[in-house]
Amino acid sequence: MKSNVGIGGISLGLYEEALDLHRQAQGKIAVNSKVSVNNSRDLSLAYSPGVAEPCKVIANNSEEVFTYTNRGNLVAVVSDGTAVLGLGDIGPYAAMPVMEGKAILFKNFADVDAFPLCLDTKDVDEIVETVSKVAPTFGGVNLEDISGPRCFEIESKLKAKLDIPIFHDDQHGTAVVCFAGLINALKISGKKIGEVKIVINGAGAAGHSITNLLWTAGARNILICDRKGILTPNNCTNNKYKLELAALTNNRCEEGDLTHALRNADVF
Repeated sequence: MKSNVGIGGISLGLYEEALDLHRQAQGKIAVNSKVSVNNSRDLSLAYSPGVAEPCKVIANNSEEVFTYTNRGNLVAVVSDGTAVLGLGDIGPYAAMPVMEGKAILFKNFADVDAFPLCLDTKDVDEIVETVSKVAPTFGGVNLEDISGPRCFEIESKLKAKLDIPIFHDDQHGTAVVCFAGLINALKISGKKIGEVKIVINGAGAAGHSITNLLWTAGARNILICDRKGILTPNNCTNNKYKLELAALTNNRCEEGDLTHALRNADVF
């Protein structure tokens, strides 16, 4: 008998429905007008000649763009399609449904307008340059599904170059949610963050930022594992970001696999 269960125990019917939804709607987002244009006067106010007045105000003071346009409520969702969900490097075209989905989350949960920018390049400097060029349109940038360690470089360079918030969802979003859950778990267990042993499995974008946030919050006994085992400061095969984590966390220079790391752990 043919199974009706797909990946992760989810009904295959869900996948067919998802395809139908995307096919019928031809995507999930659209641009809608905030103002009505029902007659010539409306058109004159929203566009020419009336639109020239806010343009002149902004030309005299660029900060006024936040008063007279939607820039302050518009986020760029930027991806190169190299680390999409659990699908990996599927490219910028196949990343579009996920980036549209992210835009929906922004709108539905925070009433923030977001627009996907899927870039056909994996070059760090090209991505930084492209995002910098379009930055005057946006009030913030959400980096999404960009593989490490390039994602760290892109974030760092954009923060140095731009004066708007740069948020990497796979780093900062995951770290915030993880820390929120840990706060509640510590309350329930009656333990203190500086006393518990924490093991993190994965030293990529999420693991990196989770570690930094927990360390800032007072965690001191942290071990991080990648596919080769516990990160150690003297492991010269690691990239510089992993070496930073190893030096910060594994002060006893422990070695071994995940099973070893989890012995007597309070948090995983």
